[in-house]
Amino acid sequence: MTPEEEALLLQRAQARKVTIPRLLVEAALADGTGETATDRHDMLVELFRIRRYLAAVSNNVNQIARATNSGAPVGDELTHTLRAVNDTCASIDAALDDVTVRS
Repeated sequence: MTPEEEALLLQRAQARKVTIPRLLVEAALADGTGETATDRHDMLVELFRIRRYLAAVSNNVNQIARATNSGAPVGDELTHTLRAVNDTCASIDAALDDVTVRS
């Protein structure tokens, strides 16, 4: 292996937060899509993060609905919550696009 090849492997391993041997094993064992165990792990972590965030947003929507139904005026909370819903949907779309590109 040339020093340039080793430097490139080190750079790619560091980007994935794995060792060079782990990078090589994952590359050799990747299925036809080239998706590695690390890629799948990272995708699951992101999907779980989105799920937790969506649960928090859902809780906010319920609180706003309860307050509005009891006669409270609609405030800035609704605007912020709807923005959060849109952001969450965008995150889900990006994650799904990433999965589609890998397939």
